[in-house]
Parts: sequence; C-alpha cells; structure tokens
Amino acid sequence: MNRYIQVITTISSKAGAEKIAKALIDKRLAACVQIIGPFKSVYRWKGKVEKTTEWALAIKTEGRLYKKLESAVKKIHPYEVPEIIAIPIIKGSKDYLKWLSDETPRR
Repeated sequence: MNRYIQVITTISSKAGAEKIAKALIDKRLAACVQIIGPFKSVYRWKGKVEKTTEWALAIKTEGRLYKKLESAVKKIHPYEVPEIIAIPIIKGSKDYLKWLSDETPRR
C-alpha cells in the first residue's frame, strides 16, 4: 500500500461522523479527518434505490495503518456495509507529509 493514503467513509449523521473522527484521532490512526456535508447520496441497496442525506469523512493517514483504521471504523459505524475506501496520495508538500507522519507515529 502507498505510504500515504486518504480513506473515505460516509455516514448518516453529523454526530456519527464526529464520533468516528474523534476515535481515529484519539487512537492516532489518522492525522486529520475532515467532515464534509450534508449531501445527498443515491445508491442501490438490497434491490431498491435509496436516497439519503450523508456526511463524508476524508481521513488522512499512512498506508501501514489502513487495516487498524478500517477495523476501528467498522466497530463504530452503524451501517451493515459501510463505504471504506482508500485512495493513494501520490504527491504532497514535504512539510504536510512530515506532519502527517509525525501525527501517526509508529508504536
């Protein structure tokens, strides 16, 4: 996995988004979590088209932490199958990436 990644998940409430963000920061599984929303999502679930209001979390972390981060999100997330996807960070400012690493120290 790439050294740096952005993980995205969505959730149906601002409070839920804030709970996930706090847990990831407290556990040092992420350096930064941005909460974006609300917005409308349209998707197919169990054969039916659904429309809902959601919030997105853009989670900045290191690739080595992905499995722990995914597990932490799943423990908190109320969805049966939450969206949890990782996008590689191909480039970034040297100072920002250093800060990201400093905030997600190796244990």
